[in-house]
Amino acid sequence: MSDRKESDQLNPEPTNVACETDRREFLKLAVGGALGATTLLSSRTASAGKVHSNPPGIKLCMQAPAKPTDDDLLFIKQMGAEWVSVGSTPDLRTADGFKQIKQRYADAGITVYNIGNSDVHNMSEVTLNLPGRDQKIDDYKHYLRNLGEAGIYYTTYAHMGNGIWNSGTETIRGSEARVFDMASPNKVGVWGGNKFYEPLSHGRVFSPEEIWDNYSHFIKEVAPVAEENSVRMGIHPDDPPVPVLAGVPRCVFGNFEGYKRAMEIANSPNVGICLCCGTWNEGGRALTHKDPAEMIRYFGAGKIWKLHFRNVSAPLPRFVETFMDNGYYDMYKIMEAAIAAKFDGICILDHTPTVVGGHNSEYAYGFAYMKALKNRAVAEARV
Repeated sequence: MSDRKESDQLNPEPTNVACETDRREFLKLAVGGALGATTLLSSRTASAGKVHSNPPGIKLCMQAPAKPTDDDLLFIKQMGAEWVSVGSTPDLRTADGFKQIKQRYADAGITVYNIGNSDVHNMSEVTLNLPGRDQKIDDYKHYLRNLGEAGIYYTTYAHMGNGIWNSGTETIRGSEARVFDMASPNKVGVWGGNKFYEPLSHGRVFSPEEIWDNYSHFIKEVAPVAEENSVRMGIHPDDPPVPVLAGVPRCVFGNFEGYKRAMEIANSPNVGICLCCGTWNEGGRALTHKDPAEMIRYFGAGKIWKLHFRNVSAPLPRFVETFMDNGYYDMYKIMEAAIAAKFDGICILDHTPTVVGGHNSEYAYGFAYMKALKNRAVAEARV
């Protein structure tokens, strides 16, 4: 997720395993991925879905405000970013408001890829079938229509029943960063001003079947609206991808098999994936069953539309968010796989440790690092 503040004993494998795939295994994954993606994309036999085409190539993107100052726009220009992902403010959550946001950036030569709405981004009413679900689904449909009318053709959706979890902060390379430790008594889930605690965040244990049924109900309701408005929905993983947290299973978007089944249930060209590489690295292959590069190779550019760049110190049961050059996973593998897959969505810096100078310093480091990885991957692909 983009806002750090909203922001079973496991046996993670050695840290180098995620980066060690010999050529024969790579070819197997590539072929399997191509076949898997083809199956997913061809399964929609009677769809009226319209997927808005992206210009070719990876788009390095920056997180940006709904009401940018002149200095905000200048900083984005100085970084060389041509695309932004924007979080809307309550007064601009209409089609006209989205058009206003889009035009402000267009006047500065910047393209808006996504405009988010936190009111309908991660809804416990939907995930857990709580009172108010039908209204939230209607609100989401209205949001999709507003995006389509404004000419914004992508949005990220999350399906976490009790938020993003942490157990405090820790100093890493002199910076404050989020930490999550399964053994910590201080674990808490946070979302939209709400906090969720163990043992039961919502007073009872939910079954995996309930979570799957609730997802199915939601996606069958909203996918046709996304199709009618040419909007792509990229679904974010559960952060962290622990099988169960405080009585709520994270079975749909916590592993490869869950994503595959979710895409098949949606059966829509307009429903795909926001691959948060940081979240995926938190789980490691012991939990997610494919590392980020393998996910890209399997689902391809036809289903993955946004990449969150983030690294962590180690897979669960304990991790600290860290700088991209300081974690256990080789982030170059992600960019290499994206180039090979002809990925044409956005890559954006995700949660990051604090840096002296504030957000601009954080984004400058992250954007430059992503650009260097992209340039290397493009150059090597041409050799």
